[in-house]
Amino acid sequence: MTRTTSDTADTSDAAVPNPLLTRHAEAQDLFGDRVHAVRHDQWDVATPCHEWTVRDLVNHLVSEQLWVPVLVRDGCMIEEVGDTFDGDLLGPDPAASWDTAAHSARDAFAAPGALERTVHLSYGDTPATAYCAQTIADLVVHAWDLSRAIGFEERLPRELLKFAVEEITPYAGDLEKSGLFAAPVEPPVGADEQTRLLCLLGRRAP
Repeated sequence: MTRTTSDTADTSDAAVPNPLLTRHAEAQDLFGDRVHAVRHDQWDVATPCHEWTVRDLVNHLVSEQLWVPVLVRDGCMIEEVGDTFDGDLLGPDPAASWDTAAHSARDAFAAPGALERTVHLSYGDTPATAYCAQTIADLVVHAWDLSRAIGFEERLPRELLKFAVEEITPYAGDLEKSGLFAAPVEPPVGADEQTRLLCLLGRRAP
């Protein structure tokens, strides 16, 4: 059967992945690989996040993933959700809990029209694209934290590092207030993307 020009164009357009969704999937997979590498005796190990164990860190990221569907898909206000995602969300199988939460977030961001919406965050209405970008950066940073805690490969993919640096740089100075990050430090001359990211967040690596 002969293809028309319009048929070819439609097929081509449909095949082009959204770069933001691609980065989001990569960041989830990056963190997820480390979750699945946690040994049973490592869940209480300290992480670079102040006063957080490995379990606390993974629980935080699971909570973040579970927030995505209710904010992006359902358009909920923070007050409507309340303390639904507080407390222990990992249960007896933390890796399975991560997988379920990550899948729900990925589906919510990838739904038709999802990235064109506005989400209601604690600091105000925000484009879903900005919310997705923040989520990606957080996954990348905490993938390094988890790697450091459990002795996993700490070198992260360059494209994700570059994305995280560009995303976090404008508001890095405000992140110290969260209590999860130290004040930014000046990176050494000629620092690579990973060192720059860690310095932005007050992380120190040999």
